[in-house]
Amino acid sequence: MIDAKPDAAPAPPLWPALVAMTALQALVSLALFAPGTVAPRAGLSIEELSLFSTAAFAISLVSSFWGGTLVQKIGSLRVAALCAVAVCVGMSMATLGQGWALLGAGLVLGLAAGPETPASAALLGRLVPPEQRAMVFSIRQTGSQIGAVVGSLLLPPLAVGLAPSSAYAAVIICAVIGFISFERLRPAYAVKLPPMPYLGLRQRLQLVSSDRRMAALAVASIPFSGMQVILNTCYISFGTSELALSHVEAGWLLASAQGAGLIGRLGWGAVATRLRSARTVLVMAGAGMAICALLLGLWGPRLSGSVLVLLTFVFGLTASGWNGVFIAEIANLAKPGRVAEATGAVLTTSFLGLVAAPLLVAVLTPRIGLGGSFVILGLTAAAGAAVLLMERSHARN
Repeated sequence: MIDAKPDAAPAPPLWPALVAMTALQALVSLALFAPGTVAPRAGLSIEELSLFSTAAFAISLVSSFWGGTLVQKIGSLRVAALCAVAVCVGMSMATLGQGWALLGAGLVLGLAAGPETPASAALLGRLVPPEQRAMVFSIRQTGSQIGAVVGSLLLPPLAVGLAPSSAYAAVIICAVIGFISFERLRPAYAVKLPPMPYLGLRQRLQLVSSDRRMAALAVASIPFSGMQVILNTCYISFGTSELALSHVEAGWLLASAQGAGLIGRLGWGAVATRLRSARTVLVMAGAGMAICALLLGLWGPRLSGSVLVLLTFVFGLTASGWNGVFIAEIANLAKPGRVAEATGAVLTTSFLGLVAAPLLVAVLTPRIGLGGSFVILGLTAAAGAAVLLMERSHARN
């Protein structure tokens, strides 16, 4: 049970909770990002990276089923602390350097990646008024980019200068700090939450399909999520194998994409607030990531350095910048008191893209290369943007 505060107690402050939930996502992102950043030095193949990502997000899909229920039972910050424990265990396994250990690390990290978003949505959803959600949720979603930028800049030099295991050890240290911080903050946000019904796969699909707007959002998120995970996991390998970059140079290039994603998560939230239309922003992001993936996949090796940096920046701005607006739109569409439930339901479909895209790339890359895989994923992202555009047109008619 969660220790309940008196009903008359003043609402706890937003910013400590927002910082904590942003840090949680940064930690999970850093852990999921780590194998891809050290891959050239560790000798990890695209197939091994794809298997790691698939394992992580397959378990995320399963763990997201009970994420909302777990939040209701033990609270968002206790869930955050348990996610930090999972990161410690997963990264400890990855330090062994064996294929089976990396697979095990992915399975364990999935236990953190699944519940962390419903936990954040439940905590922030009750602290933030609806008119501010797009901006606040976008700020929270910058955690993914913070973790990715830190990973891109710091982990490759650690792997090259010391060993891949030193990069994993750095993530473990961050997880220990996170665990202590979440536990210290937890009592201030302990509240009694209303009971939440268990949602199996069938109930989740019914919840999503019952609202045409939410269904379109869920469908579009599949290719968007797939594009994002491949950008995060395979771009350094793409840079070293097809763009003739060094390991550290590829890391810096990916860091620029993730920095752009951080800017995008804030910028897209501001744009959505100004336009009063998250759908328009998501259509723009989908079209942008599709164009960037097609250009990089078809002509990446022929591009000059400055054009490559600019294109990579825009790629990150779109493929890594859409999530905050996406989560905020789910919160807006959800019924009162069911934000975590709706978030978990829609994320079920999003995880399908996270699971399927690495498998697709693992199959395609030996045949058409990573550039060809980017082209295929770009076409699917364009299809996702078209789904949102058609739903928006239907809503107007």
